[in-house]
Amino acid sequence: MRMQQQITTEVIAIDTLTADIKQFTLKPLDGMLPPFDSGSHIVVQLGLAERPCANAYSLINDAAEGVFKIAVKHDAASRGGSRHLHEAVSIGSRLMVSPPANLFRLADTTGRHVFVAGGIGITPFIAHMQALERSGDRYALHYAFRGASSAAFSAMLEARRRDGLALLYDTATGARPDVDTIVAGLAPDDHLYVCGPASLIDAVAVAAASVGRIEPERLHVERFSAQPLEDGAAFTVHLARSGATIAVSADESILAAIERQTDIAVECLCREGCCGTCETALLDGEALHRDQYLDEADRAAQKKIMICVSRAKSRSLTLDL
Repeated sequence: MRMQQQITTEVIAIDTLTADIKQFTLKPLDGMLPPFDSGSHIVVQLGLAERPCANAYSLINDAAEGVFKIAVKHDAASRGGSRHLHEAVSIGSRLMVSPPANLFRLADTTGRHVFVAGGIGITPFIAHMQALERSGDRYALHYAFRGASSAAFSAMLEARRRDGLALLYDTATGARPDVDTIVAGLAPDDHLYVCGPASLIDAVAVAAASVGRIEPERLHVERFSAQPLEDGAAFTVHLARSGATIAVSADESILAAIERQTDIAVECLCREGCCGTCETALLDGEALHRDQYLDEADRAAQKKIMICVSRAKSRSLTLDL
């Protein structure tokens, strides 16, 4: 399992961006800010009374500012993390965060970077746009939001719209991005990025596979929640070190099955496949990777698995636990 050194930060500013989105500025107490580039995120630990919780949030600023900046939407349907940040965290509060990690880097290309964002999925693109403007590289943004309460960074985005760099769609008025047209208009060296609701991500993926036939390496997806469990077969997991064999049902994660059937303690901060703390060596079997942490090379190698969200393609897996 991967153990991460956590960073103690202090909340030094809270800005209201919309009726339900706040921006939090976090400064490391020791003054040492790890380097990061656009597309990075941090995992914030939230001390909820009912249970531990950790959420991943995109960094919307440049590391040169010496702070972490995140934008958080108050989501009534969440596990409680966004509500805690909106209602219980104030200036002076201290938060433990992971070092920055980047699962959503800008590709190395001479073509355009074409961004498709929905709702709070705009956050990683704020840093990306600023980075590309500094480097002089080309980009285009398509941003869908529902009403003023979800349209964060409106002044910045309106300026980009006037400059011809952004198209904005208020779905409350019936406006929506035509993902088929967006994909069909990509040049051979353009890269496509999407972050937002699952329905938007799925629509872009379908269009990329059919309309534009975009190679997988040119499509970049960011999710900060695990994909819903799909109907599938139950399987068994053998724990090599403990000697235990556990049954994993079709509607639960490997981690949940381990916790239910053994007294083995596995560290996992996020339980969403984002933070990497539950990374476990895969000794035998083929994993169905559903995390947002491993890269494609790691997934193909089938040597490690994030047990909080990933499952088995084979009938059984053997783990180094």
